[in-house]
Amino acid sequence: MRPIIRVVDLWKIYSKNGQENMAALRGTNLEIKPGEVVALYGKSGSGKTTLLNILAGIDRPNRGRVEVDGQDLEALGEEGRTQLRRRRIGFIFQFFNLLPTLTVFENVFLSLELAGKTNHEPAHKALQAVGLEGKEGRFPHELSGGEQQRVAIARAIVKEPAIILADEPTGNLDTQTGDQILTLLSNRCRQFGTSLIMATHSPMTCRFSDRMLRMVDGQVVEETAGPETPS
Repeated sequence: MRPIIRVVDLWKIYSKNGQENMAALRGTNLEIKPGEVVALYGKSGSGKTTLLNILAGIDRPNRGRVEVDGQDLEALGEEGRTQLRRRRIGFIFQFFNLLPTLTVFENVFLSLELAGKTNHEPAHKALQAVGLEGKEGRFPHELSGGEQQRVAIARAIVKEPAIILADEPTGNLDTQTGDQILTLLSNRCRQFGTSLIMATHSPMTCRFSDRMLRMVDGQVVEETAGPETPS
């Protein structure tokens, strides 16, 4: 079976004062199977967010190869990466990234619009799936943190993507709400065969995963089967 994500010798070096002096990724290699739920575990600054941003085509590496859904991201060009992200990838941001001037429904439906879809029904079903039926007309500031994260999940799942990338999906939530969010997200992805990568520094996330990848200093240095909790 062809991996849905394949990363080969990936490097990302950031510049400061015009000089390249910080490597966020150092020759990272990675393969994710279709339908896998993976925890990318590591401390802040280990390269997790940088890797997710590159997989989504939001950022670009200095060197290395990235294949997503069978396509070379660099060969796609900027427009091709944008279309792949809109149609095949769901991204859940650590701080939700909901548009404050749009209602709950509008935030979710926007994901469909960007993918070229006009049917409202999937947005209603996605909100129902995350337990927000009846709150479609509210604005983000009228929701709790857990509810905002549910909107972010609905926005990611509404277009039925092949891949969901989640950056610290429980980072701003209490333990009970975080557990509910991870149960919802992992169950939904397994139900629809969606590959899920969750960047996290929380051992709790690893309990919901098929595999755990540990990142240290920009490299994947350890791999264990889930639901083992790291020490």
